[in-house]
Amino acid sequence: MGKVVWNPGTLLAPLPAVLVSCGTMEKANVLTVAWTGIINTHPAMTYISVRPSRHSYDMIKETGEFVINLTTSAMVRTVDFCGVRSGNKLDKIEKCSLHKEKASKVSAPIISESPLSLECKVTEIKHLGTHDMFIAEIVAVDIEDRFIDSKGKLNLQQAGLMAYSHGEYFSLGRKLGEFGYSVRKKNKNTKRK
Repeated sequence: MGKVVWNPGTLLAPLPAVLVSCGTMEKANVLTVAWTGIINTHPAMTYISVRPSRHSYDMIKETGEFVINLTTSAMVRTVDFCGVRSGNKLDKIEKCSLHKEKASKVSAPIISESPLSLECKVTEIKHLGTHDMFIAEIVAVDIEDRFIDSKGKLNLQQAGLMAYSHGEYFSLGRKLGEFGYSVRKKNKNTKRK
């Protein structure tokens, strides 16, 4: 089995397709971003890459804040719509029947329909070419309480999260393992079936 070599491209996949909210409770916008991820643990840091021509770009640059709202399979039409329509022509939050909540640490609102939201404060902007990368510290995490069990463990796999891969949206599937399971010692008291 051979491999075909292509020119460089944006084929890292899957990626989260998130709704980024920005602005203020009074004047907010939301846009879809797939160029995002975690870049540091302590302090918790993330990034989003946004084209300077996007309506939200100036809002984020001016306030230095945004919220990354994770999305579910049930939100796929909204995610797509918010990625192809501009907030300078219509209120996407209203058009998609989304609900805003006040964030605890930033001026940008949280999207109520999101199971988990990351409140972010920009620490640096990197000019990269077609996009500028907003590097940000995660200053608060807002989690829908039904995804936290009685022991305080996050069970986000129950949220039905979605992902983006090369122009297509996918529902995330079943759990395959957990961090460190490949090297964890087996319990001697566990009986084999």
